[in-house]
Amino acid sequence: MATTLTAESRTDFGKGAARRYRREGRVPAVIYGNGDKPIHVTLDSHELTQLLRHKATSLHVTLGGATYNVAPRDVQVEPVRRFIEHLDLVVVTAAQAD
Repeated sequence: MATTLTAESRTDFGKGAARRYRREGRVPAVIYGNGDKPIHVTLDSHELTQLLRHKATSLHVTLGGATYNVAPRDVQVEPVRRFIEHLDLVVVTAAQAD
């Protein structure tokens, strides 16, 4: 079962930028795979948490008119307050998504 998230591109990197995104309710993430360059994005924190709570195996991420079929590879969770700090997403084929 795939669900759709809308991503925003990000150009700021580092600890300060990541904290700013989190204060705005966004989660920094990276989309990579298929030999392409990594794409740095942010995702809505609430929507992402709800989707991952239900063990989503694949997600559709839309960014600037393009849709990526991705699977969560690494989810970094803050140990005390249990919010998602960062997410690595790997591009998968339709056969791998199901």
